[in-house]
Amino acid sequence: MRRTRAVAASAVTVSLLAAVTACGGGSSTDGGSNDSPKTLTYWASNQGPSIEADKKILTPELKKFEKQTGIKVKLEVVPWSDLLNRILAATTSGQGPDVLNIGNTWSASLQATGALLPWDAKNFDKIGGKDRFVESALGSAGATGSDPAAVPLYSMAYALYYNKKMFEDAGISGPPATWDELVADGKKISKGGKWALAAEGSNPSENIHHVFVLAKQHGADFFDADGKPDFTSDGAVAAVKQYVDLMGKDKVIAPGNAEYAQNQSLQDFAKDKTAMVLWQTAATTLKAHGMSDDEWGVAPVPVQSGTPGPDTAVNSMVAGINMAVFKNTDNIDGAQKFVKFMTSDAEQKLLNKTYGSIPPVKAAQEDPAFNTPALKVIRETLAKSAAPLPQVPNESQFETAVGTAVKELFAEAAAGRPVTTASVKEKLDEAQQQMPKK
Repeated sequence: MRRTRAVAASAVTVSLLAAVTACGGGSSTDGGSNDSPKTLTYWASNQGPSIEADKKILTPELKKFEKQTGIKVKLEVVPWSDLLNRILAATTSGQGPDVLNIGNTWSASLQATGALLPWDAKNFDKIGGKDRFVESALGSAGATGSDPAAVPLYSMAYALYYNKKMFEDAGISGPPATWDELVADGKKISKGGKWALAAEGSNPSENIHHVFVLAKQHGADFFDADGKPDFTSDGAVAAVKQYVDLMGKDKVIAPGNAEYAQNQSLQDFAKDKTAMVLWQTAATTLKAHGMSDDEWGVAPVPVQSGTPGPDTAVNSMVAGINMAVFKNTDNIDGAQKFVKFMTSDAEQKLLNKTYGSIPPVKAAQEDPAFNTPALKVIRETLAKSAAPLPQVPNESQFETAVGTAVKELFAEAAAGRPVTTASVKEKLDEAQQQMPKK
């Protein structure tokens, strides 16, 4: 999922989910109606450097769709800081869009509301068939054993972006492959107002993505085999501490990053204030901030030792954006036509090229544009060393509760207060207590 989400109180999220009926916001159980066949509303997630940039990118494509079908699409690009709560409110009120983008990590949570159209075999046939899509992308589209709640639109994984000149100036020959190497390199760079690594410490979703990967590397998960929260295991605690220690103990992240939540880390990277950033698809935003492609390089996210791979060598969550349809749409035929259009080979190539992401549609991936050095790293990560976040109904509450705990620990580190194993475990225990009781 990309990109940012400001903190939302977990109690609000839980209460919204609890209020959803079996049919969610839908007034129909058979997949909507066709009462308004000439219009659609579409909530797009903010994929580019700004809301306005996304409007400029998407509007010509929506006009193209209108010319082909006669259906006018009303576009709203929703910031990540608002998107989840907007969607949850829509599931309870029934006042939502016809079609919307969702972070793929939310798929199972939103599926549990019953408000989204299930993509069964019949519905997939209307957009060209399920087998057009990469299997790993479909694996993050809903709970295991259920029809997907959405259709993959953009695929992404994390990579390490590094500033070539800052590395050269520090006498470092190449990007780090392990966390120990990153810290060692970082200490050489972090001086004179420059810092090694940028982070979005006040962004719960970004925090979750990184501590989830580190937990995998420590042989742990945040949920047990039955889907119950397990936030205080030794591996989970070690993962959170390792991430926060990059600021507090290792001092390779600037203390001010504890307050970052709106892509400021990318701005710092583009302005040569930091030498590295862990991000999903940064090329478009870096260019918008004035950084040329030859100024930065891309490498796999570090691991504890060895090389990226499965299990404890995982180095990214399976990131991406899915496209969903509200069950209560009053233009079900048009909504499905729009999903078909947006996931067509041509649109997949165009949009994913523009955003620097990877098409989840197999045929579109064959375009040479997705074999650049930067995208090759992301493709290989998705294929070999990425793992999906837990596809459990309480995933969104997990992101809020644990992501906020990490945010608070970053604030402690930024203030110069020690972050200990005990204090991390205490915070994670508090987060676990916020989770819904079954």
